[in-house]
Amino acid sequence: MSQFPQPLPKIIHLTSVHSPFDTRIFYKECVSLARAGYDVTLIAPHEQSETVHGVKIHAVPKPVGKKQRMKQTIWQVHRAALEENGDLYHFHDPELIPIGFLLKARGKKVIFDIHEDVPAQILEKEYLNPAWIRTFISAGFRFLEWMSGVFFDGIISVVSKVTNKFPEQKSITLPNYPILDFIDAVAPANIQKQHPVIIYAGGLTKIRSAVELVQSAGKIDDQAELWLLGKWESEALREACEQLPGWEKVRYLGFKSLQETYGYLKISDIGLAVFYPVFNHLIASPNKAFEYMACSLPIVMSDFPYWRKAFDGAAIFVDPQDPEAIAGAIQYLLDHPDEARRLGETGRRLVEKKYSWETEVPKLLALYKQILGEA
Repeated sequence: MSQFPQPLPKIIHLTSVHSPFDTRIFYKECVSLARAGYDVTLIAPHEQSETVHGVKIHAVPKPVGKKQRMKQTIWQVHRAALEENGDLYHFHDPELIPIGFLLKARGKKVIFDIHEDVPAQILEKEYLNPAWIRTFISAGFRFLEWMSGVFFDGIISVVSKVTNKFPEQKSITLPNYPILDFIDAVAPANIQKQHPVIIYAGGLTKIRSAVELVQSAGKIDDQAELWLLGKWESEALREACEQLPGWEKVRYLGFKSLQETYGYLKISDIGLAVFYPVFNHLIASPNKAFEYMACSLPIVMSDFPYWRKAFDGAAIFVDPQDPEAIAGAIQYLLDHPDEARRLGETGRRLVEKKYSWETEVPKLLALYKQILGEA
């Protein structure tokens, strides 16, 4: 017997949609697995192949638009997956389900990581008309999910309501909790702010109340600023927001890295997580809300039953489609700093106690060991 320890299996993560430095895929899962000793490669659209934090990034060409992604990128990801010849493949996008089946046909072990309830999401896509088309496509995807539960070796989901649709013995829930050690290591942004800062960090989209946030900024104290960090859903939405009366109090900082984002959060006063009541928002916990809590920020967020339960004591809850209500909650926190501080401190304690990624890593490693026969 060799006196040297055997290397742990080679793990390949696959995405055709996400950035290689997606918070969940890269920082939470891939980096955690690399630190546990696995040989980890992430195949993703990117400018170049490189190694970051012990994770090898195998770049495939970045697509121009969804059509090119569907026609070319997913097959480029497939070819790269075969080139890597891993022991376990872990994919993150519903469009890669066929690639998962092809890898299973080659005898590979495969995990499907489900970030959204896609069948429910399809039913809300109003551009798919008439309604029966949405129903038909949603039913078809439910069948694909059922097949995934039968044939794949592991299923991971962000919320238990989705996980519960799959066989219990091969499925786990990994919520998008923040990496507390990472956040605590980041220094506050080196910016001299002149006024209290209300911040939203994330995708700037219609269903995440981009319009209502800007409108609410126009209704709060003149001494406060709204900072927006993230990518716009479209130039049309950005232009529409720039024409709103509240835009003069908005500071758009663009898309920032995770580390930069945390630096901005640490010098802010109030965090915003105001999303429309679409199905995936109603059952999910917003990643940014947990990050606000980790930075001791009080939160103004949507008044959903699930969110009220999860974030009780750390937030004020409002109608996400009512700019007056959003502005009123912000103004209340600005006018009552002691209450704002109490909410922020409660949120931080909740993250330290049960809402950090550090509490979830053992479940990920246990699933890997089970699938790879290491347990």
